[in-house]
Amino acid sequence: MALAAALSACDGSRRSRASQDDDASSAPYQAEVEEGLGAAVAILVDTSGSMNDPAPGDSRPKAAVAREALEAMLDATEAVVAKRPEFSVKVGIYNFSSDAATVLPMQTFNRATVRDALTRLPRPGGGTAIGEAMRAARPDLYRAGVFRKYLLVVTDGENTSGRSPDEVAREIFQKSEHGVQIYFVAFDVAADRFAFLKDVQGEAIGAGSGPELRKALDNIYQGRILAEAGALGEREPESR
Repeated sequence: MALAAALSACDGSRRSRASQDDDASSAPYQAEVEEGLGAAVAILVDTSGSMNDPAPGDSRPKAAVAREALEAMLDATEAVVAKRPEFSVKVGIYNFSSDAATVLPMQTFNRATVRDALTRLPRPGGGTAIGEAMRAARPDLYRAGVFRKYLLVVTDGENTSGRSPDEVAREIFQKSEHGVQIYFVAFDVAADRFAFLKDVQGEAIGAGSGPELRKALDNIYQGRILAEAGALGEREPESR
């Protein structure tokens, strides 16, 4: 166990140094592996203290409502994979409160694994480190081995800890050469709090209740990420 902890700390240290190097350099991000058809989606879930408050129109905490909506959203992946088995869908799940952490490392979609990861999201508590979560998840998109890259953030509040998401989004937009699409779902918070996304070709969608959250997630994931990635992916080899 001590060895495993040491190795984990070592890996975290390497990742931290890599992130710092990326921050210091103005060079574009580079894929760490050969890339092919597919979509990589980093899902960033707010687990700050306010996510323990009851969801509007629901007696359950916002965290429970969000977890259920994300599970339903991801279930749509199976139909896409069955229809286009050559199109790879990679999913990573991250949480953020006062800091950010990886819950499910970026990997090929597996329904059981994803559902298990969602049950392992930490109990709500602490602040809201949106920018740090974006910064932590971004490198994994370039290790996923697919062309299309997405950050999907679900949050019920503004950033209170670490780097601002505005700053991180602009950095990602520049260094990815517009290659990482960023979506926010503002759950029980005004979407215009994230108006900066318009400047990086991203989008924030408001959701004032559980049903609205589920609809917003479905519109983004099925209607945009999977549909767009599939359509563009078919043309990707011709453009390279």
